[in-house]
Amino acid sequence: MAGSEAAWQAAQAGQRVVIHEMRPTVGTFAHRTGNLAEMVCSNSFRSDDSEQNAVGLLHWEMRAANGLLMDMATRHRLPAGGALAVDRDPFSESVTAALRAHPLVSVSDEEVTELPDQGHWIFATGPLTSPALGAAIRAETGAEALAFFDAIAPIVYADTIDMSVAWRQSRYDKGETEEEQKAYINCPMTKAQHEAFIDALLAADKTEFHEGETAGYFDGCLPIEVMAERGRETLRHGPMKPVGLTNANDPANKPYAVVQLRRDNALGTLYNIVGFQTKMKYGAQTQVFRLIPGLENAEFARLGGIHRNTFINSPTLLDAEMRLRSRPNIRFAGQVTGVEGYVESAAMGLLAGRYAAAEMAGRRLPPVPHTTAMGALIHHITGGAEAKTFQPMNVNFGLFPPLEEARGGRKGRKERYKGYTDRAKEHWQTWLDESRLS
Repeated sequence: MAGSEAAWQAAQAGQRVVIHEMRPTVGTFAHRTGNLAEMVCSNSFRSDDSEQNAVGLLHWEMRAANGLLMDMATRHRLPAGGALAVDRDPFSESVTAALRAHPLVSVSDEEVTELPDQGHWIFATGPLTSPALGAAIRAETGAEALAFFDAIAPIVYADTIDMSVAWRQSRYDKGETEEEQKAYINCPMTKAQHEAFIDALLAADKTEFHEGETAGYFDGCLPIEVMAERGRETLRHGPMKPVGLTNANDPANKPYAVVQLRRDNALGTLYNIVGFQTKMKYGAQTQVFRLIPGLENAEFARLGGIHRNTFINSPTLLDAEMRLRSRPNIRFAGQVTGVEGYVESAAMGLLAGRYAAAEMAGRRLPPVPHTTAMGALIHHITGGAEAKTFQPMNVNFGLFPPLEEARGGRKGRKERYKGYTDRAKEHWQTWLDESRLS
């Protein structure tokens, strides 16, 4: 997805592009063809609503930038309510045909196994990066591992946490400043609530591995179900331990267990449920996690999950234009940068292609406004996220700078989301106008 869009954007800007696609010469576990932009997981680009949904806004921004993938997705869309679902094979065939027909694009089926020292390169290899290239990336970045079964924790919108139940405090009040001492949001549990939570957790539907896959979990990311299966008190002595915490809403009663949430972005609009990596199915997650006091009405920016994954720690490795700091001739784009989803991956390819084309033409593009969906994503992966806990993320309004509050009180969600999208569309069009390359 990302490589196809990057190639299209660079070629449309007048630069000659070579796409290196190892398939079908070298296959992968999931792909069936040698076509570009083959969809292997789903046939949906998710919501197409550009006024109330962040991914729908991303659709709009890509269309405004003459994105190839959104054009082909629209041409090959299937009935799916408000979602943009596509007919997979015609979609990838059309993307492939458009790129192969472009006078400035050529396609090579050789496998790239090293990081080149010369030329302008964009690596957009996604979750199924080949072992040889993965080893080269590890050698350059110092990462201990790039491919593993990754269990990730859910992320909650901060303004949906009930702070009449939860309270802010770091364990043992650690930290030199008041902000550090109140860095965590804590949700208390009685013994009865803890027992009910463990029962629901153990009974919940879980994601199973595909045939031939074995679970090699990322160190420190054991799913909470696996921990709970080792004993009903395991979580209470791990991520749910209550020690060092006093409930500010009820100081006289010591919680039997505590669920902690930690800020996940610089804006403080998103909070990660600490240590709650999970392989529960999505429907089960919302039911189980809303049993936690304070999260009864929680809304989730991202639910947890488990899958084979390959991504780099972009906040530490990439600059603001997606270049590898140690090798500025190389950019990374797509899922490998730590964005989640077809649309987000393609969007990062769109930006990488434009950045590369501008650099080759001796130009420098202005920064993408953080108020846009594109800008919110690229800011998140290149500096907005916490590097120590960096995990793949879908686009969501929690990544956007908050709106200025109008007189008369806080806006409702529908009005707020419309405010985000109106602002983003205006700023994105201005950026496009200022960044034209041809």
